[in-house]
Amino acid sequence: MSKNVTIRRYPQTSNNSLQAWNAGDEYILEHLSEIDLSNKTVAVCNDRFGYLSCYLHEAEPLIMIHRKSQEKSIRMNLEENQLRVDSGRWFTPFEEVPGPIDIAVLQVPKSLDLFRFFLHKLSASLAADGTVICSFMTKYFTPALLEVSREYFEEAEQSRAVKKSRLLILKKKKSLPESSFIDSFEHTFAEGTTETLSQYPGVFSAGQVDYATSYLLSHLKVADSENRVLDLGSGNGVIARAVQMINPDAQVHLVDDSIFAIESSKLNVESANSHFYWDDTLNELDDQSFDLVVSNPPFHFGHEITIEVSVTLFREAAGILKKGGRFLCVANQHLGYKPHLKKFFRSVEVLSQNKKFVVYECRKAT
Repeated sequence: MSKNVTIRRYPQTSNNSLQAWNAGDEYILEHLSEIDLSNKTVAVCNDRFGYLSCYLHEAEPLIMIHRKSQEKSIRMNLEENQLRVDSGRWFTPFEEVPGPIDIAVLQVPKSLDLFRFFLHKLSASLAADGTVICSFMTKYFTPALLEVSREYFEEAEQSRAVKKSRLLILKKKKSLPESSFIDSFEHTFAEGTTETLSQYPGVFSAGQVDYATSYLLSHLKVADSENRVLDLGSGNGVIARAVQMINPDAQVHLVDDSIFAIESSKLNVESANSHFYWDDTLNELDDQSFDLVVSNPPFHFGHEITIEVSVTLFREAAGILKKGGRFLCVANQHLGYKPHLKKFFRSVEVLSQNKKFVVYECRKAT
């Protein structure tokens, strides 16, 4: 394993308490230090900032990438540590994983459905005697972790706790159970039309449109002149779909950091006049080119809560809006976005609010 590796978070944060790794990552490396990795195929999954990818660099691991920010973070940390970047060994969850894999390491995600998806994907390419090593913080343990693990493996052994983290060692893989991993549910839009929406695991608010987005949609209006519209942090694409219903001639663009979100939105949004971007920034979009940006911006990232990414998106949204363009977003009341929005927009008005949510309508200077 590589020594003396320095790992930074991407995007950067002003919160010094947030690290680019946790005790579970350290526990995985401690466990692997007792194993000869030479001539073994190693896979790394859900490595948000590249801690495991960098320390295991000498093993030339296969790396599953599901967030664009994750891809950028791993690349940044490899380059800063003068480690070779071999993106030919990186793959998305929607690509076939080369195998056979001897050892896979996985940081358990917040979503159990996503955990099941990762196990399914890894198990499909795992050698018959292969092992999956999962890490999790003890405070997030649930018996369902063991139940899901035993859907795929005969053996699911928990380690002792170290620094409030544990490992889950999975061996003797079973035959893969059948599963499509697409969750579908019905949603009634403001126009009175009910449609079936579908999404992959790991996309925010499984089984229904979340309450904040529903509140935003109940106040969504799109002018005839707002022909170029961006759904920022698009999730399963329900906002873009609502825009299409109100203004069928609008050209809708969807951006999300998660490939699960982008692939989900492709299931729900009419393909005509639609454009999809798997990215964590708006760098691929032209400045001053949009009439309207609509968003339910993220503030949960796994178990972390931070508004820093949302504030960055506010600045970028202002940059791509035409003069006089409109930014419409919904937020939980306690997040207090208004002072941040005022830094980037000429006017910031409360379009609607209740005890929990607030919808802001912002205008760019003309």
